Amino acid sequence: MRGPLVLLSVSALVALGGCNPAAINAPAGSTLDSGDFGNATMNNTLVMNGERDAVISLSRRFAAEAPTTINFDFDSAVLDGTAQAALARQAEWIAQYPSVRFRVYGHTDKVGSNSYNKRLGLRRARAAVNYLVSRGISRSRLEAVVSYGETQPLIVTENRERRNRRTVTEVSGFLKRKPLVHDGKYMQRTYEEYVDSATELHAIVGDE
Repeated sequence: MRGPLVLLSVSALVALGGCNPAAINAPAGSTLDSGDFGNATMNNTLVMNGERDAVISLSRRFAAEAPTTINFDFDSAVLDGTAQAALARQAEWIAQYPSVRFRVYGHTDKVGSNSYNKRLGLRRARAAVNYLVSRGISRSRLEAVVSYGETQPLIVTENRERRNRRTVTEVSGFLKRKPLVHDGKYMQRTYEEYVDSATELHAIVGDE
């Protein structure tokens, strides 16, 4: 029995010696990667490093504390006084989180061709971004390249509908490779989040 075991051990060492150490330590399935593997696992990566939960938490806070939607007149990308006031409040909120990125989506109503409305929606998104920049928000933190045009109405109608003529600002992620500015205001809000989450957890445990 001793002879076959020795031969098996030698064979195993030879096989391992011929392997690339990087391949041994690579993620399972990486040898089957055809270019889409990273995209398919991106959501898992965000969950594992906590970024996805942080984005969701910030999105909910943003929606609760600032007006995320502004509206437009028919066939217009001009910001009226109400829209400017809402964007000013957005800018105040965004300024408190210097490491967070935002995306502005442009929408239209159903009147007009799809191609025209897509361009109009993008103009509206860019108008909102430009106003946020004028209020001191870095353009590198804002994105206005996505336009849903007429495809996602709040009110389903073929007629003019102001509520469909809108932009929506959302938290989209975090800046990469830049230091986080831990100023007093940022840390105070972070502490408040910890306190709120602990309070909510305590309440759930107490109910049980």
